[in-house]
Amino acid sequence: MEDAKKAKDQILHVLKLQGAQTATALADELQVSPMAIRQHLQTLKAEQWVTYREERRPMGRPVKLWQLTEQSADRFPNRHADLMVDLLRSIQTVFGSDGVDRLVTERSQRQIQTYQSKLTDLVAEQNWQHQVKAIAQLRTQEGYMAEVIDQPDGSLLLVENHCPICTAAQTCQKLCGAELEVFKAILGEAIAIERVEHILQGDRRCAYWVGLRDQGRGNTSFPNP
Repeated sequence: MEDAKKAKDQILHVLKLQGAQTATALADELQVSPMAIRQHLQTLKAEQWVTYREERRPMGRPVKLWQLTEQSADRFPNRHADLMVDLLRSIQTVFGSDGVDRLVTERSQRQIQTYQSKLTDLVAEQNWQHQVKAIAQLRTQEGYMAEVIDQPDGSLLLVENHCPICTAAQTCQKLCGAELEVFKAILGEAIAIERVEHILQGDRRCAYWVGLRDQGRGNTSFPNP
């Protein structure tokens, strides 16, 4: 029973990090038989944690691509979502939009100070690429399941596979704008950063392109599995 729960948790974790997968790909990733994976997927589907879509291939039958449902967000850290939403609504009621703006600004300033202090310990040299990877490490500790993907042109893609404050951000989207400003403040004016995927816009994850300002992103596009 415990092994089955562990396997199902691993499946959810892989789908969260890598997006839609076939049962065969999941079996290869987790070193479990395809039959066992399919049994776990059917259980997870009955529990409404996963679903699938069929994708046609050049040859053979369509394949099932398994992916997380919206309900699956409850299986990942959400940092007291209901409490945060209630507090934001109360601040809006008592202090108005200005009060919410002041709250978001103050939170951002504390984040900048905290990150800058921790980056001093994590990054031996002031290399922007090392800083981005250290930021991902800090964000993962906060529940964002972050990673950095190197790009062929030397730029980076900072990916957050989960948003532990998503419910609060839906109520106050200024939190998302503030997040981008925090990254800009930490990395400095020489570094450009642009959000290229956004959970609140329907994407699976949030992702930021990061590179030298004089380099430019050009027409680079990023697959969102």
